[in-house]
Amino acid sequence: MKLAAMLTSVALVGCFTIWDAPIKAINPILAQASAAEAKDATGLTPQQKIEFLAKHKGEFGSGDALRRYFFGDLEPIAVQPGGAGMVVNLYNKTNDVTIAYCTTYDVVVAVKKGKVTKFAPDEVK
Repeated sequence: MKLAAMLTSVALVGCFTIWDAPIKAINPILAQASAAEAKDATGLTPQQKIEFLAKHKGEFGSGDALRRYFFGDLEPIAVQPGGAGMVVNLYNKTNDVTIAYCTTYDVVVAVKKGKVTKFAPDEVK
């Protein structure tokens, strides 16, 4: 009797797990609705995120915002003197923006459009 109950449970879980895939194949409108539901949790557009970082550069907490807004989307392209020693220039290919980040104080020190390998020294002090 326990085996039958276990097999029934596994079958039900399997049905609910794979339920979403066939529906999207049959009705693409449901796939679009599902994509609309998967919005950014912050509710901000990428441009608003970049503006926020530019406005709050040099302030504590800007490093946290950087990680929260662009988690996994930043590519380190250069290291240069500045901040409290060295800063890392991080490039976001999706939005074509470079952000200089001071790891010592965990703050964003500069934001510029395009792929910038070296900021002016007065920008990253």
